[in-house]
Amino acid sequence: MRWGIIAALVCYLFLVNFMAETTAFGSEARCREIAIREYPNNPSMQRYIYEQQFAACQAMNLVKDQEVKKIALHEYPNDYSMQKYIYDEQLAAKNYMKTVQDKHVKKIALTEYRNDYSMQKYTYDQQYASKNFMKTALDVEVKNIAVHEYPNDFSMQKFTYEQQVSAKNYMKSVGNNAVKKVAQVKYPNDYSMQKYFYDQTMKTD
Repeated sequence: MRWGIIAALVCYLFLVNFMAETTAFGSEARCREIAIREYPNNPSMQRYIYEQQFAACQAMNLVKDQEVKKIALHEYPNDYSMQKYIYDEQLAAKNYMKTVQDKHVKKIALTEYRNDYSMQKYTYDQQYASKNFMKTALDVEVKNIAVHEYPNDFSMQKFTYEQQVSAKNYMKSVGNNAVKKVAQVKYPNDYSMQKYFYDQTMKTD
């Protein structure tokens, strides 16, 4: 019985070692393929890329967050260096998103990019900055236009606000009062469209 257990254990260890060697050999071969593909006529660069890819391959074999690893492998199935870069970037963004405080803005980011932590972080930062900008917006009338148009998107609120304020100031400066009045009647709550209508009318006259 004891010898049978020992024999089974020896076979298991041999199989594990064989599989590890086979995997390593396959990884080395893939790294060489990548290096040759990138620099077919440059042996020194091939060596550099091979070492870079192989180090990244070994690092990817040791990573712990399997969800983030899956993202990296899906994005760059044939490039270990880019896998590692994406893994590190996504993991940092995932940890960052755990620390953010604004739940409303976080919900926007998570809804928009459920499976991409880097884009979640980018969207959160962009939306959060825009939300703070909108808190300081001075023109209440134009602010209401922007919020009404994009109630759940602070970035688009900011863009719309700036666009509308610019158009509002433009309409104050134009000289043809008849065309201006038509534009205001036609688009009473949209300065951008007033400007567009005014410019198009003046162009055709």
